[in-house]
Amino acid sequence: MPFTADPVLQLPALAGVAIGLGILARGMRGHIVGTRIADTATSTISAIAVGEVRVHGVVEPAELTLTSPLQSAPCVYYRARIRASREGDDTVFQEERSVGFRIRDASGSLRVFPRGAQWDVPDRFSDSSDWPAGLRLRSGPALAPANPSHEELVAQLLTVRPAGGLAGVPGSSGGSAPFAGGLLGASRGPRHYEESRLELGDEVTVLGRVLPFGDLEDPAGADVDEAIGGPLAALADPEIAADIAAARAAGLLEGSAEEAWGNAAIPGFGIGRPTRPPELDRAANPLPIATSDDRARFERTFDMAPGTLVIAASDEVPLIIAAGPPHQVVGRQEDRLVVGLLGALLAIASAVVLAASLSGMIVT
Repeated sequence: MPFTADPVLQLPALAGVAIGLGILARGMRGHIVGTRIADTATSTISAIAVGEVRVHGVVEPAELTLTSPLQSAPCVYYRARIRASREGDDTVFQEERSVGFRIRDASGSLRVFPRGAQWDVPDRFSDSSDWPAGLRLRSGPALAPANPSHEELVAQLLTVRPAGGLAGVPGSSGGSAPFAGGLLGASRGPRHYEESRLELGDEVTVLGRVLPFGDLEDPAGADVDEAIGGPLAALADPEIAADIAAARAAGLLEGSAEEAWGNAAIPGFGIGRPTRPPELDRAANPLPIATSDDRARFERTFDMAPGTLVIAASDEVPLIIAAGPPHQVVGRQEDRLVVGLLGALLAIASAVVLAASLSGMIVT
């Protein structure tokens, strides 16, 4: 009787090869990142110069902060995901965003522009149930001013907002989180919630290129990164990015923030205290002009001299932002390498089984 390949083994073997190679690739990427961080000495911020540097310090806010979707924690970066089951890939919500921040060590602080960064931030929240005890869905906007004034804090305190929660979800108060709408309430039963984030005051290691602020090609774009789920996430699409670049080169885009945004480009306009009179409809109520103290605060917060050194991603030097001190970051990456080697063993074993099945050594 001739030998026939066993199709029952072929699909699992192929899956094992693919999964094993994926785990190996992730482990090798971790090893490369860990080696780069380990081979670069930490520089004090006060002594940095233009070029590739590694700095270690704590996170401080710049102009804006984020509010995480699942636990409503103030942060400068988050990655959140909700799945219908812990092991499955049936994702019902996913979002990853970051904003610019400052890193401070004992000698000073440095502005970080995060667009295009590789993030290494472990989960701070991971739970599976109908409604985990630590779940506190975001009920307001994702972005907030980093240093609100006393009047702004009072206004926030006095603002009445609808109760958070999701209709039909056990333990919910029946409202609707703006980032999810009715999505989470559409399917019942336990879900798996994951959220990693980099909060204010966290230790962080940053490896990237230091350059003058005036050399950034797109300071506004470099200051916000919405890899998944945010309104600017479409910019990650190469075709859309190419279209925008072509429009900019052809002069089809406005040349300044004032031309593009009008009144919204006036510092303080968004909080009702512009630094200069805006152009309003005659029927609109005039806005109070910001005081000299407010104007000085806006300038300190948003204005940056062209020669100010900042750290950002570049074509030559990738930007790596990792939670924790350097030795801890390197240890995490080496752990990923070990897991990657186990993935290589899985891929080899699966390939052997696949080859044996295709050659007829394993028969039905």
